[in-house]
This record gives sequence, C-alpha cells and structure tokens, in this order.
Amino acid sequence: MIRLVLVHPQIPPNTGNIARTCAATATELHLVGPLGFEISDRYLKRAGLDYWPLVNLSYHPNLEIFEQVHQKIGGRKIGFSVSGQENFLKFQFEVGDWLLFGSETDGLPANVLASCDATVYIPMAQPKVRSLNLSVSVAVGLFEAKRQLGYLN
Repeated sequence: MIRLVLVHPQIPPNTGNIARTCAATATELHLVGPLGFEISDRYLKRAGLDYWPLVNLSYHPNLEIFEQVHQKIGGRKIGFSVSGQENFLKFQFEVGDWLLFGSETDGLPANVLASCDATVYIPMAQPKVRSLNLSVSVAVGLFEAKRQLGYLN
C-alpha cells in the first residue's frame, strides 16, 4: 500500500484536490501540521467535493507525532522535491512506501528531506519553471508509483 503525506500544506483547494485523488485511488492521506488552514475550511471541502467520506485521512499535529506513526507502521519515506536525487520515473517504488510532499511555498523542510530513504524529482523541460502545482505533482507521483506496483486496472 502506498501512503501519501502532505507536510505543512498551505492552500486548501490543493489539499482538497489531493484528497479527491486519494479517494479515487484508495490511497491513505496523511496531513502533517501545522496546516495553513483549518480542516473545516470551506475551500478545502469544496475542492474535495462530496468525496471526503471516501478519504482515509489521518491528521498529525506535528512532525514528531507523524514520525511515531511512521516508525510503528514502517516503510520507506520517499521525498518529492525539486532538489531530489533521482528522476521519479527511474525510481523503483515499493509496496509500503510513503510519498512525502511539502508545502506549496517551501517544499519539504530540510530535516524531513534528510530523514527520507530516497528523494526524487519530477523533470521539467523549461528551466525557468521553479515547480509544478502541488496537486499536480502529487497526482503525477502517485499514479507512477501505483502504475509500477500494478495498482491501476
């Protein structure tokens, strides 16, 4: 099972769109605080539409609590970052991986990147583009991991 982790997300519609993607793919969604919005935020709910009951959502108030959960469950932490070491298309995902994405403004914090078992990047042809939208990056990364593992029918 692949798990998706958003560390300090800031924009409610992005998180709502990601939640909808998680519902569609039966993927656990872990939100690590502090968040840039309230879980009850109307924009968050609007972007997730009526799919919230289908989302297997876990909220961790801080990184320390998330780390405790991760250690208990196990699995590799794969950090997605523009400074990642390997192209995500060439990376071999495994069952049990946790896909970590950072905030829209700052990406993954340095200490989180350092704690990852691997870091990957999504290649972009235009060097003047700093990054992709968070919900796009999540969808691209999640679908590739699930494709490799045969979870897409």
